[in-house]
Amino acid sequence: MELPDLAPDMQFARLSDDAADVAFAFEAKRAAMGPHIIKRWPWVEAFQRDLHERQYKEKLFLEIRRSEQRLGALSFHRRPDHIRFGEFYLLPEYQGCGIGSSILAHSLAVADSLSLPVRLEYLHWNPVGSLYRRHGFQEIGRSETHCFLQREVGGL
Repeated sequence: MELPDLAPDMQFARLSDDAADVAFAFEAKRAAMGPHIIKRWPWVEAFQRDLHERQYKEKLFLEIRRSEQRLGALSFHRRPDHIRFGEFYLLPEYQGCGIGSSILAHSLAVADSLSLPVRLEYLHWNPVGSLYRRHGFQEIGRSETHCFLQREVGGL
């Protein structure tokens, strides 16, 4: 599913199967998630690259772009009964300045317009959980490593 652009200058273009786009999404993952992954496990390049390439083939990845700057990547998938928001990788220089909040709020407004709840997951120790909770997400499950959250339509 495509995600409409966010005025005035944020675009969400579909990333292609081109090696450069796959590599960009992987580098965004490494930069955004690497510090959280290595808190629990070593960064094993071959494992992380293989996992990324499998996820990339299974999901629609979108580039996050503002003007001519690539800010990161995300996936936004419509399922029959919900929207799956994931692989939300903002490069570190764009974190903590409201960009992630704006993108998430925009994505939630799109989901609300479709009358669908939004589901996502994150690593327990990743501080992004506070962002999701501020936007109305509630825990619906938990594993040893992940929190599973859902935000109902119009939630807050």
